[in-house]
Amino acid sequence: MAMPAAGSLGENLPENERNDANRPPGPLSRSNVVATLVTGYLPLLLATLIIALPLIWMVLGSLKSPDEIVTQDLVLLPKHPDLDAYGQAAERISIGRLFLNSAIVTVVGSTIKVILAITSAYAFVFVRFPFKRVLFVGVLVALMVPPQVALVPNYVLISGLGGVNTYWGIILPGLGTAFGTFLLRQHFLSLPTEIMEAAEIDGASHFKRMMRVVVPISGPTIVTVALVTIVNEWNDYIWPLVITNDESRMTLPVGLTLLRNIEGDASAYPVLMAGAVMVIVPVLVIFAALQRFIVAGLTQGAVK
Repeated sequence: MAMPAAGSLGENLPENERNDANRPPGPLSRSNVVATLVTGYLPLLLATLIIALPLIWMVLGSLKSPDEIVTQDLVLLPKHPDLDAYGQAAERISIGRLFLNSAIVTVVGSTIKVILAITSAYAFVFVRFPFKRVLFVGVLVALMVPPQVALVPNYVLISGLGGVNTYWGIILPGLGTAFGTFLLRQHFLSLPTEIMEAAEIDGASHFKRMMRVVVPISGPTIVTVALVTIVNEWNDYIWPLVITNDESRMTLPVGLTLLRNIEGDASAYPVLMAGAVMVIVPVLVIFAALQRFIVAGLTQGAVK
């Protein structure tokens, strides 16, 4: 008995069955759902857990009693949660003064750094001056050099100028912002040249072009730079620790060192965790309020 040719099998199928066989799998097909879960949601879930679990553990630890922290048995949730650790932290250190110091350093330092980043990036893109490329290479090099390398020279300089235990001594060494300058420069390069040429023809100076044209249409990128700068300024620990030894000028991260108790004292752990929560809550609030600008700000300069 003669068998039909291989090519004639598909030809003998009804037309709707042939279309179904050649149609690519839909978005809700089993293969696409599995691929989305394995390559998308699963890595995202793992990354979220890695970031969030230490924060959650810290918050829960601040609500536990010392016996629930220093124990051989794992205690996930506090049996009788209370805020005693926060009260003890407020009694041992001047939370209000430390918070004010951090606020002053963060607001003043972030404002100056954002202004410098905007003006520097504008100059790199729209102003002609000698050795512009060489200077920008220097900015890129500054991105690769850790700030701890300049710790000793900065301390020698600032202490020689009388900047120990002063606000300006904390703020001054970190005013250079290579990241903000680089990010804003890349975004300014993507701006339409016609707008700048029209402003130049109208007789607008560089300052007016920057303030009335460039800055208004670069809002998301500038907010991104500001958010990153605020977080870095608020969380900065090494330099304020080195340049201050007076509680009246310490920032919140440095003030946590005053919560250290005698080694082996179990009552210190909930208090330390409560102090850490006080430090991160303001940053989380600011981040939650501005996070919608981050993706837009980081991707504006990627598409021209």
